[in-house]
Amino acid sequence: MKTQPIKRHQALQPLSRDHHQGLLLSWKIRTGFAKGISVDRIKNYTDWFYKIHLIPHFKEEEKYIFPILGNDNELVKKAIVQHRRLDRLFNSSLELKKSLNLIEEELEQHIRFEERVLFNEIQKVATKQQMESFLEHHEETKFLDNNSDMFWE
Repeated sequence: MKTQPIKRHQALQPLSRDHHQGLLLSWKIRTGFAKGISVDRIKNYTDWFYKIHLIPHFKEEEKYIFPILGNDNELVKKAIVQHRRLDRLFNSSLELKKSLNLIEEELEQHIRFEERVLFNEIQKVATKQQMESFLEHHEETKFLDNNSDMFWE
């Protein structure tokens, strides 16, 4: 049975596009390990991705999107806990291979949760004004990858 694509509100589409890049990061980490790429090369890329893309993405969700459901909402609490866990994993300098494997797994699970559960709940309760307010504060930019070491190719 094929699942139907999720109809995402226009205001949330830029965040969903960010999520796509996050899923690609997980794929790049998996591919790097499968090809025997050094942990340091993979870590350099993930550090760049985290700093340039994930930190601003997490901040935007937490400041503008999650409050729509309220910070006491169980789904929001779960997403924030996952953000903190991912922050710790990206900032870990111990057992790099283990941390990268956990990032690959947990980032993908986190994105699937936000896309399939959390964003759907937000769309159900968000007012037109809340979505318009987010659009006013969000300036989408085209994703520019760091192609200085494309270890996944």
